[in-house]
Amino acid sequence: MNTFNVAEKFVSINGEGLRAGELAVFIRFCGCNLNCSYCDTRWANENSVIVTPMTADEIYAYIKSTEIKNVTLTGGEPLIQPGIEELLDILGSDRDLHVEIETNGSIPIKKFKADNFTFTIDCKLPSSGMYGSFDISNIHQTASKDTLKFVVGDNDDLKIAADMVLSYNLVSRINVFISPVFGEIDPAEIVEFMKTNKLNGVKLQLQLHKLIWNPETRGV
Repeated sequence: MNTFNVAEKFVSINGEGLRAGELAVFIRFCGCNLNCSYCDTRWANENSVIVTPMTADEIYAYIKSTEIKNVTLTGGEPLIQPGIEELLDILGSDRDLHVEIETNGSIPIKKFKADNFTFTIDCKLPSSGMYGSFDISNIHQTASKDTLKFVVGDNDDLKIAADMVLSYNLVSRINVFISPVFGEIDPAEIVEFMKTNKLNGVKLQLQLHKLIWNPETRGV
């Protein structure tokens, strides 16, 4: 049985996504295959981070002990964790759970799907420093319950996001969110861009946890 390096496990509200504002139990894994300029969990990817080794059964037991039905797997990058299929098999068999997998978009999601899973997939834009990492096959593997997220830091990011939304007719197949890099772009600028470009069906997303707590606070 594989052992996972867990950086954090806690109960809070979902700060983002379709279930924003709802209670969720979070499992944050260590390690990522990308290095985004604005990463707010970079500490979880450092070699010096203190981890809690947990098996898939132990993670599942912790989740059930919270009595919270929304589960968010995040990181780091959940889909690069060795043995993640074992944990996903366990979670996928529990129909009482709703499992959201937050992924950076560079990993094909096809083999990880289950009826009670939703994916929040990040499409990296130039300000991230990781532009071009997005696996385009993920667009064709998503369903209406999934989310594609564009984190934008400037007007150039907005233009590229809008071009993808319109070119792939994304709102017809998936939930589409635009989220500002915290402190880098005024959300009002995003709203004006959405109005000008008639981005019907696209949602502006603000990170609730950074509005409720100090943006640097962990475990929330």
